Amino acid sequence: MSSQASDSCDVAVIGGGILGLAVARELGRRDPTASVCVLERESRIGTHQTGHNSGVIHAGVYYVPGSLKARLCVEGAREMYDYCEARGIPSERCGKVIVATEESELERLAELERRGHANGVPGLRRIDADGIAELEPHARGIAGLHSPGTGIADFPAVAQAYAEDVAAAGGTIATGCEVQGVSLNGRALRLSHSHGVTEARNAVFCAGAWADRLAVAAGADPDPRIVPFRGAYLRLRPDRRHLVRSLIYPVPDPSLPFLGVHLTKHIDGQVLVGPTALMAGARDAYKLGRVRRRDLTVTLAWPGTWRMLSRWWRTGVTELRHAALRSAFVHAAARYVPELEVGDVEASFAGVRAQALGRDGKLVDDFVFSHTDRALHVRNAPSPAATSSLAIARHVADEAQRSFA
Repeated sequence: MSSQASDSCDVAVIGGGILGLAVARELGRRDPTASVCVLERESRIGTHQTGHNSGVIHAGVYYVPGSLKARLCVEGAREMYDYCEARGIPSERCGKVIVATEESELERLAELERRGHANGVPGLRRIDADGIAELEPHARGIAGLHSPGTGIADFPAVAQAYAEDVAAAGGTIATGCEVQGVSLNGRALRLSHSHGVTEARNAVFCAGAWADRLAVAAGADPDPRIVPFRGAYLRLRPDRRHLVRSLIYPVPDPSLPFLGVHLTKHIDGQVLVGPTALMAGARDAYKLGRVRRRDLTVTLAWPGTWRMLSRWWRTGVTELRHAALRSAFVHAAARYVPELEVGDVEASFAGVRAQALGRDGKLVDDFVFSHTDRALHVRNAPSPAATSSLAIARHVADEAQRSFA
């Protein structure tokens, strides 16, 4: 689904991932008379984070109460299930078990339970070792949380459905259309791109891994900077998929925006193991050895990178081991599914998380938005952005209505 980029439009949405398409859909629904044009750099929609993730519909357990992530995830999950049902898109409320295997994890598990209840996560309950075994017979732990509202969906299919909604409302989607320059031209934004120039009365940037670069080009503060993290997955061999019924997660470190190595049933029947979380040398580092000089230089020149590394170097060493040694990777998951062995897995895919990193070295753990003249920028939208895409789109449209001339 692709059109030639418009010479002019009322609103341009830069980025054809699941979030950019949800925003374009919402803007078109609110004002059917407005011309909406999506500009996507790749040859097809949903190429990056939308098409390289575990496909989990998160319920809202992990997020700090009162944060945008907490509110928009709970709203968005409910809407995502409804949308998938209405459009005939595969989804399943398969549930998730968060497993504590050591006494030292119980305090963190209790904090997750507190957060989940504060956020209004449906059906969340504490379970003991027997409860874990009942839900996941091959898992072992001393306590856990069961989130029956967590599930899985085909997010690339959701993105395609959003694109169809945009087109049905009269919007256009131009692929292979990388925005390379942004400037103010009187009462419009001049967007220079691969197809030429589009003049937009206003613009919403949902550029994922390139969000900071385009925000700065439009005049925004460079803080926060996007630092790419590569997440590689393994998958269970078909004859070992019975080890996992639904989703099994460890108790994460609450000071990090990563959830640890987990086991997730995928909508296509596979069971994924992962991901790793390795700082990458390119914003599209789907291959382990891919390095782009500009991306790496920008990452290393950012003061926050070195502050982050000095704080989290031990975690970095662990992630390096997981990336280099399959046995170490599998061992991390075998803590709570002891029957897992190295021979049970095979290589799967990798994704790249566009993670915002502050100048102070802190990994930004909430959705972040900023404004420039005639533009709204989504500066940080990692997981659960796909889950929350319809809710985030409403939030963005609200912001746009308040700020656009």
